[in-house]
Amino acid sequence: FDPTARSLIENTVKTALYVIMLITIVGILGVPMASIIAVIGSAGAAIALALQGALSNLASGIVLLVLKPMKLGDYIECGSISGSVTDLGIFYTTLVTPDNRHITVPNSNLTTGTIVNYSREENRRLDIVFQVAYSSDTETVKSLIMKTAAAHPSVLTDPAPFVRLTQLDSSSLNFTLRVWCLAGDFWDLKFDLTEQIKAALDENGISIPFNQLDVHIKQ
Repeated sequence: FDPTARSLIENTVKTALYVIMLITIVGILGVPMASIIAVIGSAGAAIALALQGALSNLASGIVLLVLKPMKLGDYIECGSISGSVTDLGIFYTTLVTPDNRHITVPNSNLTTGTIVNYSREENRRLDIVFQVAYSSDTETVKSLIMKTAAAHPSVLTDPAPFVRLTQLDSSSLNFTLRVWCLAGDFWDLKFDLTEQIKAALDENGISIPFNQLDVHIKQ
């Protein structure tokens, strides 16, 4: 059974049971059922108005359950927030960030926003840009980057790694490396390749430039 659907259904059933229990207790206390129904009916409009935000979140929770843009454990991004989905409730969805912060997101925010799901596909592409000095030999830089990337065990061979000179910046030549990996290896691979390629460039005397300002004084 889909754990995401189970989480939402459990929360919905729990809420319904609380309502039934409340009505039962009121009935046991001797309050006529007709009076209860009349009160609920007369208060319905006011409650609906007061809870329209909650009802919107409830409807959005059902939409998320049906459309399934994400599941428990997926790493998603919506607007300025991102994290792993740990709970999909009837009103709110809980995300946990890589630094272990819990974010409670109203379901309506997810259905009205754009959800980027980084875990939906098994593989993920990693792009890293390396800046080197203009005096560097293009083919040598490409060879070093490609050789280092291809040697990493987490880099997939299909699609094959790709490296090209992609921009002539104001103070540097910018090379873009593109490799594919399993989604779960993405961050470790990013850090590994950044460190390893920097070391390879240093070992071969290829410098990474920094912004500088030349001042010319005329006398």
